[in-house]
Amino acid sequence: MVSQVSERQMHWTRWVLTLGWLLVIISLFYDPWTPALTTPDHPWSPLRLPNTCVEVQGKCLTEQPYPIGTTLFWGAIVPSAIFILLVFGHEVWRRICPLSFLSQIPRALNWQRQFKRENPKTGKVRYELAKVAPDSWLGRNYPYLQFGWLFVGLCGRILFFNADRLVLALWLLFTIAAAIAVGYLYSGKSWCQYFCPMAPVQKIYSEPGGLFSSKAHMSNNLITQSMCRVVLPDNKEQSACVACQNPCIDIDAERAYWDELPKPEASFLRYGYIGLVVGYFVYYYLYAGNWDYYFSGAWARQTDQLASLFDPGFYIAERAIAIPKLVAVPLTLGAFTAIAYYLGQFVEKQIRAYNRRHQLNFSSDLIRHRIFTLCTFGIFNFFFIFGGRPLIQLLPLWVQYIYELGLVLLSTLWVYKTWRRSSELYSRESLSSRFRKQLAKLQINVSQFLDNRSLDDLNIHEVYVLAKVLPGFTKEKRHQVFKGVLREALEEGYVNYSSSLEVLKQMRQELDITEDEHREILDELGVEDPELLSPNRQRNLENLVRLNGYRKSLERLMLLQKQQPTLVSESLVQSNSAEIRTLRRQYGITPQEEDWILSGLAPESSEVRRSEFLLAQLPNLIDCYRALNQPLVREYSAPLAVLRESVQHKKELMVRTVLESLEKLGNQSSAIAFAQTLGQLSPQVLLNLLETEEWQSRLHPDVISVLTQPNPVAACSLEFSKTDILGYLEQLMGDRNPLIQAVCLYMIAQLEFDQAQAIARNLQGDHQPTLLQETAKTLLASVTPHPPLTTFPTLEKLVYLYNSDFFHRMHNETLIALANRAQVKTCAPGDVITEEGDTCRELLLLMEGTAQIQFHQGEGEVRLETLQPGQTLDELEVLAHTESKSKIVASSDPTRILAIAVDTFDDLLDSDHDFARRVLELESRQLQRFIRSLQMSPT
Repeated sequence: MVSQVSERQMHWTRWVLTLGWLLVIISLFYDPWTPALTTPDHPWSPLRLPNTCVEVQGKCLTEQPYPIGTTLFWGAIVPSAIFILLVFGHEVWRRICPLSFLSQIPRALNWQRQFKRENPKTGKVRYELAKVAPDSWLGRNYPYLQFGWLFVGLCGRILFFNADRLVLALWLLFTIAAAIAVGYLYSGKSWCQYFCPMAPVQKIYSEPGGLFSSKAHMSNNLITQSMCRVVLPDNKEQSACVACQNPCIDIDAERAYWDELPKPEASFLRYGYIGLVVGYFVYYYLYAGNWDYYFSGAWARQTDQLASLFDPGFYIAERAIAIPKLVAVPLTLGAFTAIAYYLGQFVEKQIRAYNRRHQLNFSSDLIRHRIFTLCTFGIFNFFFIFGGRPLIQLLPLWVQYIYELGLVLLSTLWVYKTWRRSSELYSRESLSSRFRKQLAKLQINVSQFLDNRSLDDLNIHEVYVLAKVLPGFTKEKRHQVFKGVLREALEEGYVNYSSSLEVLKQMRQELDITEDEHREILDELGVEDPELLSPNRQRNLENLVRLNGYRKSLERLMLLQKQQPTLVSESLVQSNSAEIRTLRRQYGITPQEEDWILSGLAPESSEVRRSEFLLAQLPNLIDCYRALNQPLVREYSAPLAVLRESVQHKKELMVRTVLESLEKLGNQSSAIAFAQTLGQLSPQVLLNLLETEEWQSRLHPDVISVLTQPNPVAACSLEFSKTDILGYLEQLMGDRNPLIQAVCLYMIAQLEFDQAQAIARNLQGDHQPTLLQETAKTLLASVTPHPPLTTFPTLEKLVYLYNSDFFHRMHNETLIALANRAQVKTCAPGDVITEEGDTCRELLLLMEGTAQIQFHQGEGEVRLETLQPGQTLDELEVLAHTESKSKIVASSDPTRILAIAVDTFDDLLDSDHDFARRVLELESRQLQRFIRSLQMSPT
């Protein structure tokens, strides 16, 4: 709603509200007019003093006409803020808050604290604005600081400035000065994020969202909710975010809520605030001995408030208790805060215990969220029993009823909306929003399936259903869409390499993307954008918003250059240089970030940087491949084949990505140089891609000429020492594929057993894949060095499945599922493996040795065929559930066979559609080869 209102309009709104607030403060110093409205004999003013006795500790309070500034401030302005937060959300309050507006004065004047940074290598000097460091004391403890200030403020209200206009004015001016000072000391909205005592109140009433607030995670706008922004001369808005806090409530309040929900300060703020508010209002009764003192509003017009500081602080059962009010107020508010906090913790623990006992399977976050929802509902309605009540009671009775019913109705609707929220639902909505963007990029005509609705009109379930029924949404397009979602999630820091598998699990399942395909896509992204998976890059939504704001500013400067061609070039560069320095300082841009942004502004530069990086990485990968083919490890051909294929796949990815960059660079000199380097580094992989893919038509002829010309083979040593091979194996241990990791650990054990055991010990305490943990455990339990592959039963089965003709290139998930349910059988020479006519109940894979297939062709003639390791037996009969047409006999000692029960095979075909498709493709190719052989044979 209000998030869509232009910044220019909101700017004027802030001016009006700020001037109004300052006018109220001025009236606290001097107001000779409004006391006339409060005289008892005023003919029409609802604020006139009543001719009734307001008792305080058994005595009637002496009252006289008063200025109405304090009454309006506490009775109307403060309750209005609470109402706005719950109903319209923080995004409205943050955009209109006068104190937030005033805290930005130093930024508007370009007068903020900054640090000098000098590059020790280049000597270049840059300046950046100060920000609160996340690991500093303030960055870790600001919630408690804000709550403490709120506590002091409420105590101060009762003791000092509820009614004393001068003290209230000084307190407000002190707060304004503090906000402006923080605006000078720290950039961004640091006052709002780290200091403002209203911030805990905002979190409690406006998170995860107000009743009518927008959903930032489902918005297509680059500027969401109350994000910092500026208005350009052309009236367009641009982000001014400097990433002063992560996560930021101004960018996405619900994201900040779910991120902070499990933290201990979340429960402290929520439960403690309830106790603080209840204690604040109850104290009026404990002090005066009745409720009339509060509901009459007399506390806001006492002229002798400071004189009562050392009077008895409690009046209970018509007896004054001799504890000074100065002590009684913080004692009462502190006691109520502590009781509410520990009571909230106790109730939360009891509900979690009930959840476990009855196996309700509610997550801890969901339990806490729903408790918080009820707490907010309760404290909102409790607050408005008292908040603004002295003024509301002056209205007609029917207006009071409407007021009360309206508050209950709005808060009930808020509970209804908020109760159904969960972190899982938020995640699904966020991913579905990204999914819609990627579907839109495919430009598939979906209107015929949506009854004139757009993609944006679909809910999170409909959008996935649509993806499943779209005729043109092939597996390749599903792969492309998922890749786009994953790239965006990584760029925003929503996921990282490790967490993406779990966070995107539901989307993977909806799109039939396996874990192995997910890892392959991650590898592709890592090659296409080397910095995307770099642990050195700070990736989060706030940082991305900050960098995008700087990028937009640079684009605007470039546009202005083109619009002013008459200016002298040198003076224009100097002018822009000064502006760019200012932008760097405002956005806190490092040299590395600037290089990255500039490469994005110049796509050709980005392609050059990517090609340089990949061509620098390719030699190491080539050497790794050579190391895996050394005579020293040749006897381990079966496990090494798994590693060689993985390295070969990465080489192909790198070469293909370089070719894509060459396509975009055309025939520039850099493209020719890259083509020469690529041809020298990886001629075989390059030639294979040029022959099997359409690069001849995609690349410039000059580049093709360089790539296809013969390159002299450089003299290099082809022999690697054991130490070199171990180094490359340890490097491959960093792969995320558990099969690759397990094979590497096994190979290290063959070359250096002690080193392998040291690695295995480090793997025991981590949350490692089951296969890797099993391999490490077996290795540690081994009593003899260099254990054979047969010592690792699961790994051995996986290696032979991977190297077989039938299961080659199957996904790891499928191979592991097969290996877990397969059995190894050992046969002696002459043992019958299958009899002719037997019903095929197992798919057999020859692991070791040889076997003979005996075909009876009539008249006693027998045709023999020899099976070699890696070949499967009777796969067609297993698929068709028919009888065996031949007899298979073991012919070597030993002959080892991996047997997969037909039920296991059928289960995987039913549950893994990709596996079924691959099996069908494989058998189709075999049938085609068989038919061609029959056609070519003489009749």
